[in-house]
Amino acid sequence: MLVAMTYTAAVSGATGYAGGEVLRLLCGHPEIEIATVTAHSSAGRRLGELQPHLHELAEREVVETTAENLAGHDVVVLALPHGQSAAVAEQLAPGTVVVDAAADHRLESTRAWETFYGSGHAGSWPYGLPELIVDPSGSRQRERLPGATRIAVPGCYPTGSLLALAPALAAGLVEPRDIVVVAASGTSGAGKSAKPHLLGAETMGGMSPYGVGGGHRHTPEIEQGLRWAGGQDVTLSFTPTLAPMPRGILTTATAVLRPGVDAARARQAYEDAYGDEPFVHVLPEGQWPSTKSVQGSNHAALQLAVDPHAGRLVVTSVIDNLTKGTAGGAVQSLNIALGLPETTGLTGQGVAP
Repeated sequence: MLVAMTYTAAVSGATGYAGGEVLRLLCGHPEIEIATVTAHSSAGRRLGELQPHLHELAEREVVETTAENLAGHDVVVLALPHGQSAAVAEQLAPGTVVVDAAADHRLESTRAWETFYGSGHAGSWPYGLPELIVDPSGSRQRERLPGATRIAVPGCYPTGSLLALAPALAAGLVEPRDIVVVAASGTSGAGKSAKPHLLGAETMGGMSPYGVGGGHRHTPEIEQGLRWAGGQDVTLSFTPTLAPMPRGILTTATAVLRPGVDAARARQAYEDAYGDEPFVHVLPEGQWPSTKSVQGSNHAALQLAVDPHAGRLVVTSVIDNLTKGTAGGAVQSLNIALGLPETTGLTGQGVAP
């Protein structure tokens, strides 16, 4: 008789939105035991004061985020601000499975990291988006995750953008130039720290762009994934917008169609790409995705159309930025690294209304 193995986990940044979402998912994971929760300014407080929705962890004490407190666990999830994960990860044992939810280890290019983040580059880890097509032959990123002890979780905008466009580039449906992505995110994507422009009075009833003109930090990450998928450099215009909702990302991605590509061929490419995926769904023709349909879940929903007037492919995707866009992607990749079924702890459906 096989006995299930339980892995111990420590979660840093446990009082933030990303760390709290990781804890929510791990509370329902049958193979992982949450042993330690850490943070910085809130160390010494009860977790229930700061994450009141995590009832079974309410009496846990939040301890300081140090390498010593994170050591000795099978799994460590780092949900720290960008630029802070690398120094902590360097002090953890090589055999520990470390999952970084920040950007520190996502980019292969030192130049791109230094340009967009302004600090020294810590190097790249295996990318935690299992469904991502990483070359024109159709290989997936999941093939690079079994046995990994270091995993870089994608950004939330890149998750929605790459799922929307990678099949088109891999199948040669679109040109790698003049790719345009416009995405609307809920306010939780900006983190939990108090910011005046994120007050309810500032965000309710309105939308606003930011990072306009190629300045958003997720731009090189999206370009990197699309380059993997299509096997050549891409030209991307990415514009994020802030939407008056707590969770969710709606991404609209367009690209120039190659000659001879029609709607039937485009749809077939996407159905071939995602037909067997447990968490990525191409919706029936005529049904367009809504962020509400994936709220609280690790699912992504997509729809596509060919715009014959503009000669462009249009793909819309929706994800929950905190789940599929962060914590769900982390747990999904962690499952693969540990040799567990990919869907373990992630079988929940969306929440409605």
